[in-house]
Amino acid sequence: MRRSRIGWFAAVVVGAFALATWATGASGAADNTFSYVTVTQVMVGWDPATSYSNEIIAMSNMYETLTRYNPTTKTAKPLLAASFKSNKAGTVWTFKLRKGVTFHTGRPLTAQAAKAAIDRTRALKQGAAYIWDSVKSISTPNDDTLIFHLKYPAPLDLIASADYAAYIYDTKASGSQNLGKWFAAGHDAGTGPYMVQSWQKGQEVELRQVQYPQYWGGWKGAHYTEVDYWVVPSVTTSAQLIRSGKVSFVERLNPQLWASFKNSSSVRTTASPSWQNLLALLNTKSGPLADLSVRQAVAHALDYNGIIGALKGSAHRQIGIVPPGLWGHFDHLPASPNYNPSKAKALLNAAGYGPGKQKLNLVLTYVQGDSDEQLVSTLMKSELAPLNINLQVQAMQWPVQWAKGKSSNLSQRQDIFLFYWWPDYADPYSWFVNIFQTENPPYFNLAYYSNPKVDAMMKTAERFAASNRPRSVTLYRQLQTTLLQDAPVIPLYVQQYQRTMLKSVSGFTDNPAYPNVTFVYDLRPTG
Repeated sequence: MRRSRIGWFAAVVVGAFALATWATGASGAADNTFSYVTVTQVMVGWDPATSYSNEIIAMSNMYETLTRYNPTTKTAKPLLAASFKSNKAGTVWTFKLRKGVTFHTGRPLTAQAAKAAIDRTRALKQGAAYIWDSVKSISTPNDDTLIFHLKYPAPLDLIASADYAAYIYDTKASGSQNLGKWFAAGHDAGTGPYMVQSWQKGQEVELRQVQYPQYWGGWKGAHYTEVDYWVVPSVTTSAQLIRSGKVSFVERLNPQLWASFKNSSSVRTTASPSWQNLLALLNTKSGPLADLSVRQAVAHALDYNGIIGALKGSAHRQIGIVPPGLWGHFDHLPASPNYNPSKAKALLNAAGYGPGKQKLNLVLTYVQGDSDEQLVSTLMKSELAPLNINLQVQAMQWPVQWAKGKSSNLSQRQDIFLFYWWPDYADPYSWFVNIFQTENPPYFNLAYYSNPKVDAMMKTAERFAASNRPRSVTLYRQLQTTLLQDAPVIPLYVQQYQRTMLKSVSGFTDNPAYPNVTFVYDLRPTG
């Protein structure tokens, strides 16, 4: 994201070990405890200014933003802000803060405190801090008013609802201690409904949150008093846990296991479209894929419909970079790769590869434990083999895969990097500025792609997002067309969220702007 895209591992041996662990010692899901099951480390980062990984699922219950995106109305709604407005030009935005809000430290939320949080995030320039690039200055005429003065028109209502870098936090939480180090020790300083009780890195229940008693929303009626985040590296074990009522919610199973709960009396399933897509980034800097014709050949060698079919309803075809449902998406784009083995063979032959010519050896990396990525990798390997392409598939833990991709030693890098992406807020810009903008050294541009025209075009597209949306849409179409022609990426599919939860959990909805996040405060324990 950018970040580890959470995966699902179906290894029976691992599952048996984990199953034995909870069967002999772990307690069942209490009525007042919401237990969320995922596959890998939750708290990759702790600092709300710089976090940019899986921790979103937990941080979104500890921290809040000025606004929150509503997928039904497709607008940002007030959250920590009670109201907001902009001038006609979209260059001055005024936010009135909600009264009676306090941080988990007990300190009251004021305009000055909110400004300090945003200013610190901007100054650190890490993670998704780029979302504030349009901000020239912030003024606080009184304790409950924030005024943003922008360099150019920008949709600050959407930016303020971002899933990263928009968190409001207490910058004085650590006292005289370095704030970043204080966060890293497992502390939080948010305004959200839940706060950290305990963190045990590497344990099955990695993180436990409890209600913040002074939460501004109040605790009237039925609410979960505790939230537990379980790390279970096997979908087989996850299915056993939810079936037995040991946990409340499983983020994702494989399609077969998910379907097995269709007629369950105690477990229900949900399915909804997401803005999360799986991308194959191709190494444009070194190795065989530095040749455009070879990249195009690989793109035409893949049976996209076959991949979608193998995923059995958990994915949909992706055209371009931007997923359906988000502005900037197009159902048809020039140069979209299609399954054409004959064309792939011709392109390879022209480059000296292919059947009867030199064997092409490529290395693909993906997140260990992600059964969807594992399946896709296996299909890619089998589809490339008849073209005399040997695809070496390497499963790695996310930190290892990411480090390999960012290596300064070109010979250590992969040829194909599989990972998921989703937007930082309801805007296409997140894909382009993070994955395809020229970077040296690379961070998330793990295709090592550099095109000055694309760099300039993406900045222009974002600057017109608020003031001239039609022009911005046109630019995003041109950007996607150029990227498909240059082939630094193969968009494989957009994910369909398939959740599994106890029927005693009510009020759950998926919000594509906050991938894999469950806003636990909005849920009700009914059983």
